[in-house]
Amino acid sequence: METATQSFIREQEIQDILEKHTHPDNQQVQDVLSKAAEMKGLNLQEVAVLTGINDHAQLEQLFQTANQIKDTIYGKRLVLFAPLYISNLCANECTYCAFRAKNKAIVRRSLTQDEIIHETEALIKQGHKRVLLVAGESYPRQGFQYVLDSIQSVYAAKLNDAEIRRVNVNVAPLTTEEFKLLKAEKIGTYQIFQETYHRETYKKVHIGGKKMNYDWRLSSIHRAMEAGIDDVGIGVLFGLNDYRFELLALMQHSAELERVFGVGPHTISVPRMEPATGSDMASHPPFPVSDLEFRKIVAILRLAVPYTGIIMSTRETAKMRRETFALGVSQISAGSRTNPGGYEEEVEDEVSGQFSLGDHRPLDEVIRDVAEMGYIPSFCTGCYRLGRTGQDFMDLAKPGAIKAHCGPNALSSFMEYLNNYATPKTFEIGKQLVEQTIAGMQGVPADRARKLVDRVNNGQSDVFC
Repeated sequence: METATQSFIREQEIQDILEKHTHPDNQQVQDVLSKAAEMKGLNLQEVAVLTGINDHAQLEQLFQTANQIKDTIYGKRLVLFAPLYISNLCANECTYCAFRAKNKAIVRRSLTQDEIIHETEALIKQGHKRVLLVAGESYPRQGFQYVLDSIQSVYAAKLNDAEIRRVNVNVAPLTTEEFKLLKAEKIGTYQIFQETYHRETYKKVHIGGKKMNYDWRLSSIHRAMEAGIDDVGIGVLFGLNDYRFELLALMQHSAELERVFGVGPHTISVPRMEPATGSDMASHPPFPVSDLEFRKIVAILRLAVPYTGIIMSTRETAKMRRETFALGVSQISAGSRTNPGGYEEEVEDEVSGQFSLGDHRPLDEVIRDVAEMGYIPSFCTGCYRLGRTGQDFMDLAKPGAIKAHCGPNALSSFMEYLNNYATPKTFEIGKQLVEQTIAGMQGVPADRARKLVDRVNNGQSDVFC
């Protein structure tokens, strides 16, 4: 596997392509945007052309094209989730991260299984239905079994018959056999970020622990898919290296997964470096990404990989998150805590968290804001439980058929939230949006949406198609 990973991230190819497209002319830009509008994706050269855009008018065209593609494929849906940090123990020395092993400025903690259940109950009480389980890259004495036990604890937690319906996982690279054990726990997506695909930069910022091994980390997605986990998520930490290089490397990684497994990543995350306790680098990124460049990154990704979900975390401010919804973001975290125990204790301890948050709002406020913008907050997990994952999901997504399921399911899950968790103001805004959205739908999706929402309003829960 090491030989393979060394070959599919081709740094010299990326550098050569970027040099050729530093200042694209208007015709090149128009040609790429026209191709992107066909929603079949872009190649490395075309992505490089878009990274070279600096003209205001061209940027607006880029953003408009991204908005059209986002609306055509995803409509006005935004999937919501919460990260659940079960431990901030770590054996690695990553110079940008508060969890790094030698950082004495944070309080270390790994939650017990009872504490994980209580944390999950706190999330259920807010109305969450899906979580991303996160741990530092070291575990208590149980080792990897601690992660498996923690997933079971999340699924076991119940509050007034409500529960978390899907657990996605972001943990250290595993062996193929360990990935098979992870799949057996009925996870949704396995997510891992390379942080930076640039080898020399990777070496400079990872100075201790197993994470120093670039190839072992890069090949982890291959092992996950070989083990049968067909929904995977990739990403980089923007700010460590030139964002243009990272975008093309993401495309190489995605293309390699398509080549080997027939399907690319289910999601791509776009975290941008934020201050972290005990890390000067986190406050002074080597390659700072401006707000305009960040919006450009999101838009380019939506054009390059049109059917892949783009995840925006609460690292970013509410304003930036709002601006990127129209550019391609399809999933957001909300009401997040990055310190273990932060939900039950209702403490946002950024000193012991992994990074500083930009959006501190509670879930209900985020949902109200999203709904006021005309977007449907979705808590749906239907595709995972009906087996619409990996290639099966893409087979429906690429011809546009998945909207007939996702639109109605988003509305029913949103209505369930409104009936059971929303404040009165959020309920009124949300209820009006649900009815307006159904009124604007046609055919089978409209019929499905009306029936599912009516079932929810008649007291049923967890209804999907």
